[in-house]
Amino acid sequence: MLVGIDLGTTHSLVSVWSDHGPRLIPNALGSVLTPSVVALDDAGQVLVGAAARERMRSHPRHAVATFKRYMGTDRLSMLGERSFRPEELSALVLKSLLADVEAETGERASEAVISVPAYFSDAQRKATRNAGTLAGITVERLVNEPTAAALAYGLEQRDGESRFLVIDLGGGTFDVSILELFEQVMEVHATAGDNFLGGEDFVDVLAQACCADLGLKKSQLGLADTVELCARMERLKCQLSQGGGSTELSINGRSHAWQIDEARFEQLAAPLLARMRDPIERVLRDARLGAAQLDEVILVGGASRMPMVSRLVTRMFGRLPLRHINPDEAIARGSAVMAGLKSRAAALDEVVMTDVCPYTLGIQTAERLPSGHVQQGIYSPIIERNTVVPTSRSGVYNPLADFSPVLKLRVYQGESVQVASNVFLGELEIELPQAKASEMPVEVRFTYDINGLIEVEATLLATRVKHRLMIQQNPGLLTPAEIAERLAALQHLKVHPRDDQANLAIIARAERLYEERSGSLRQQLAQWLTAFRGELESQEPLRIRAAQRRMQELLTQLEADSPF
Repeated sequence: MLVGIDLGTTHSLVSVWSDHGPRLIPNALGSVLTPSVVALDDAGQVLVGAAARERMRSHPRHAVATFKRYMGTDRLSMLGERSFRPEELSALVLKSLLADVEAETGERASEAVISVPAYFSDAQRKATRNAGTLAGITVERLVNEPTAAALAYGLEQRDGESRFLVIDLGGGTFDVSILELFEQVMEVHATAGDNFLGGEDFVDVLAQACCADLGLKKSQLGLADTVELCARMERLKCQLSQGGGSTELSINGRSHAWQIDEARFEQLAAPLLARMRDPIERVLRDARLGAAQLDEVILVGGASRMPMVSRLVTRMFGRLPLRHINPDEAIARGSAVMAGLKSRAAALDEVVMTDVCPYTLGIQTAERLPSGHVQQGIYSPIIERNTVVPTSRSGVYNPLADFSPVLKLRVYQGESVQVASNVFLGELEIELPQAKASEMPVEVRFTYDINGLIEVEATLLATRVKHRLMIQQNPGLLTPAEIAERLAALQHLKVHPRDDQANLAIIARAERLYEERSGSLRQQLAQWLTAFRGELESQEPLRIRAAQRRMQELLTQLEADSPF
């Protein structure tokens, strides 16, 4: 079974293609949005999703979130006594989603189309594939999130030629892509973005302003207070999307009230909005298009709900963007369409999907200046960014010095003229015959395929001897042996069964509220928890479901009546 997955920074979703179109799969709590949070409970068992998010607020040292931002790096997060890489945490989220699919459909998913930010680097894409391997599935295809959004809107079904700009502001990443449809071919023309710009940054703006107004320093807050502050600011950000908001919070044992309106929020977020403009303008330049040449502008991603984002896009393009599909769900729906296309679903017309290389690929060179000085570390691009893939491009280079015994080709990815500012991908060494540099030209060919695999081929033209390098490992990525080792370790983790997730989320929420409250409210919560656990021991499904609904209503009412 092939599924579509939106592996997001703040939430993740899983979908399947059905006879009636994309179908989003609910989790054990009945929601299609699963928080991308992993935690450990007091017994050392793994929690994923809503229960883990509640655990994060009450026990921040036992939970981790926003790990998607660190995919492709060797950053470690501690949970209990064990460290986890971003791929492993993502794999635990993927496993939870796959369990939801099996519970809902009765089928086990073995393959997946996973969406990734268009501006994800080679290392980040490989790390996402590794997460799939650790979760026990084959990643059939990585689809760029803006491309998935276009599929969700059914743009591939339109007649004639059309050009679309897709703007995707998620929880942790920002992507912009221009796509063109012609003769049943959907081609990505250009893509740009910022892997460290998203809704989390707007929450941080609110948190910084709140602390400044209250005479506090965010950097000096304890971990528990910081987590609680950010949770309050996330809720406030949603209120501001409706026009205005205020909040009350408890920091360092003291109660504080804070109010802000949407106009001031937009003023505070001006630097972030400016960062959004840069990729939008770059993608238009790379595609050599003006705003008037676009047929549609599409806005997706949960953070795009903020009115200031829609206003920015409207000012830039002189029109309202399309956003009639739930922005949280658009990517997952599009991933399901891609899964349907991959499995050749009868209801979908055959569409050829092309993509582009998001970053420039090239090698390190050196240049001898007229003064005789040699300038090292110069970047020589071979495949320019936004080249349609699959592609193969080449360049011819000579050794710098006569009678060099070896030529080292160092491969990089990036946009800087100096390789020191780009990302090193690999190195190829070529033994040279004893000859003058002018007699030893080397043709360097880069081949980039639809799955992001890069092959470097160097041909010594004098002898026709070829040398090849497949860029399979990037610094910071797991080796195949390490993947196998960590896969075995993940399989030995104690993960709560899916059937327990709804109850665990309710208990974690109630325990968090118990820790936050005091006095009579604490006594009331303790009574509710005792009664709820008693219903669970009955093992009667109807009684348990009724108890779940009643407990959720009580907790929601308690939070609404008293923010402390």
